[in-house]
Amino acid sequence: MSLIRALSKELQERSDDSLRALFSARPDLISPGVPDFAALAARASGRVSVQRALERLNRPEMQVLETLHLCTNTDTGHSASAPMLKKLINGATLTSIEKMLHSLQELALVHRAEPPHGATPPAGPKQRYYLPVGSLKDVIGIYPAGLGRSYTELVRLQPAFAQRVVQLVGELHRSGAAISPAATPMEAALSLQHWTATPESLRQILATAPERTPALLARFGNWAMGAVPQAQRRATVLHEAADVGPVDWLLARGLLVPLDAAHVELPHSVGVSLRGGFVIEKFALTPPAPRLGSTSAALRRNAALGAIAETLRLVGELLYIVREQPLVTLRSGGVGVRELKRLADGLRIEMHDAGVLAELCALSGLIRLDVDSSAWVQPQQLEWLTLPRQEQWLWLVNAWLASERAPSLVGQPVTGQAGVPAPHRGAAGGTINALSAEAQRPDAPVVRKRILEILAELTGEAAAQDGQAPVLDAAAVLERADWTQPRMARRFSSLIRGVLAEAELLGLIGSGALSQIGAAIAAEQPDEAMGILGEHLPAALNHVLLQADLTAVAPGYLAPDLTEKLLTMADAEGQGPATIYRFSVSSVRRALDAGQDAQAMLDFLGLHSATAIPQPLKYLIEDTAARHARLRVGSAASFIQSDDETALLELLNTPGAAGLGLVRIAPTVLVSHAAPRETAQLLRGLGLTPAVDESEAGGLRLRRTTAVPGSVRPVYSAPRTAPPEADVDAQLAVLRSERTAGGGSGHHAAAPGSEEATQLGLETLQKAIRLKQRVVMNVVDGMGNAVRETVVPVAVNGGRVRVFDPDKETERVLSIHRIIDVEAAEELLQ
Repeated sequence: MSLIRALSKELQERSDDSLRALFSARPDLISPGVPDFAALAARASGRVSVQRALERLNRPEMQVLETLHLCTNTDTGHSASAPMLKKLINGATLTSIEKMLHSLQELALVHRAEPPHGATPPAGPKQRYYLPVGSLKDVIGIYPAGLGRSYTELVRLQPAFAQRVVQLVGELHRSGAAISPAATPMEAALSLQHWTATPESLRQILATAPERTPALLARFGNWAMGAVPQAQRRATVLHEAADVGPVDWLLARGLLVPLDAAHVELPHSVGVSLRGGFVIEKFALTPPAPRLGSTSAALRRNAALGAIAETLRLVGELLYIVREQPLVTLRSGGVGVRELKRLADGLRIEMHDAGVLAELCALSGLIRLDVDSSAWVQPQQLEWLTLPRQEQWLWLVNAWLASERAPSLVGQPVTGQAGVPAPHRGAAGGTINALSAEAQRPDAPVVRKRILEILAELTGEAAAQDGQAPVLDAAAVLERADWTQPRMARRFSSLIRGVLAEAELLGLIGSGALSQIGAAIAAEQPDEAMGILGEHLPAALNHVLLQADLTAVAPGYLAPDLTEKLLTMADAEGQGPATIYRFSVSSVRRALDAGQDAQAMLDFLGLHSATAIPQPLKYLIEDTAARHARLRVGSAASFIQSDDETALLELLNTPGAAGLGLVRIAPTVLVSHAAPRETAQLLRGLGLTPAVDESEAGGLRLRRTTAVPGSVRPVYSAPRTAPPEADVDAQLAVLRSERTAGGGSGHHAAAPGSEEATQLGLETLQKAIRLKQRVVMNVVDGMGNAVRETVVPVAVNGGRVRVFDPDKETERVLSIHRIIDVEAAEELLQ
């Protein structure tokens, strides 16, 4: 029976509660909804859905599933039971394995099956036999449980090894090894398999191995493939030197099989024998307990609050710097070293920290990319600047949790596949630029959420004394992540340290320990986090201390609007909350250029100074203002000229034209900061008919800018682990009606083009490829006619299937969407 149809039958027999649990664990199964159980089984067997489901399994569940995969054959229907798996999993009990199999069955990753042909019925209670879904083999890969392929597979798939294996076995036989000679590569593979089949026989083989051989083999404990220089070099047992190395010794005996010039593989039987005859050598139902340090709760709180206050201060200063001079991007994307250094100097921090801070502001919508100027600018109206400090913090945290960017990757090497450094791709020195595409990581939200959950778990498990908090490092978090979600371990390892550093920047971690507000965010309780922050975070100050040496000292963290005004008329110096602002002729002139006058500056300083305005500072402001140039220089991207002064006056007062920034410089001339084509387009929208004089326009471009994310607060919603209840109820109603009508009692013909038909066709093709079986295809030709053909499928990839036509003795490639249906032929190729 088809595996998909077997699963469909099992799903139909489930209760509504069981289906609800399935949809909660695998929400993609009903998004969008399915019409019947057959379509549900087809989707549950799909490669992408199975891959997502495996990412949620913990280590013991994966170990049981991989062992079941190795013990069964979905092509022949050879199933396995819990007692069979227990013999191959060291340290497991029958009860634990049965519990795991039941859990995997509830997730529709395995289903019940008939006992293997010829199996002896047990004397006790009836055993339950299982088969995994058909796509599991493709999802798990070629090294399930970290074990290599069998000798027979390697002979079939590695031509170089197939040519050498008969001679290799002959040499072993002549050297006195207890191995049978062979005449064909397949016989030789079976001889090697039998020779290394048990731990005892392998120990005898390794008894005469070089001293370093056990240490070398130990490196294959978790993975079957390894890198070896000159892996295909010739090695023979008949002419072996006394000081032979472990690699040559293993290659000469076929205990390592060369894959290419630089890689070798440890065959399956050798790997199992090294593990003592087990597929899983270490099995545990509980995660390992990490060794954690501790810090005081007071130190944790102070460190977290200090980090939050400092981050808010730096973000405010960064916004001012960007508003004064936007961050220009490189042609290849991102912000270059020169611009980043300017930003770092302005903030008085390291360049890497400046890059991370710029990334944080960008993903929060506090700065945005103006596509016309290729520069990062601050939106004109930014709500963040007017919010209380705890709300500003929550804005940043929400955006960070939901963002698909990894700020801490800034400055790291640009890597290609498998983490290998990639060629120069526009990043300076081959490193990732701030605000560039290389810092994009689609899985970042899932990784951040899971890391915060693990931090909360480890904190709750740690038996800390009163007033103490456990210190959590990357190694402890990674160890727990590897146990809870081993399929995602590589993603965690590449982002873990950066995520922890970013969490510390945002105060979710303090002094290496999860803070109280971090625990609230991990539990998805932002209101509680804001309450804690509002209670403990010192209020922003609204005053400075003016001194006679032309400086203003901030005795703490200043309110954002006060900092912004001070930065227009003074230059910041130093680091930390007690920032010094120095007044000079150039800084006062900067404020005058921004539209302020001497009296306005003195009134502002008098209002926000805890001391009287020193006389030197008053003289500096008044004298600079008196000598300030009367000529003013501005910028205009376009102008509007008309002889009708009344029409121009009406346009100047029209609310719809406010976005053009119109200024009247003469009775018949207005200037605008918008480009000519944009200005003309808006005027046409107001019912006017302007004519664009292209000879006067330096460059006619339609101004396009990215959306202003600062206009809407970013709200974090955790990656959805369960579909809405209404969707589940609607889906259950559809399936319940099919069950009532008896629609799943027999094997109906799948509708062409349906999800069920597609998955059934792929299942038939993949099985035929593995068994080298003929299939009968109903294919639509170029004229739209359906033609039945008997072919041998060779490979399926990228929506195409490569087939061999035995009648014409030719190969060709067909698009899967042209195949109406596929049926397996009766005979097998010999």
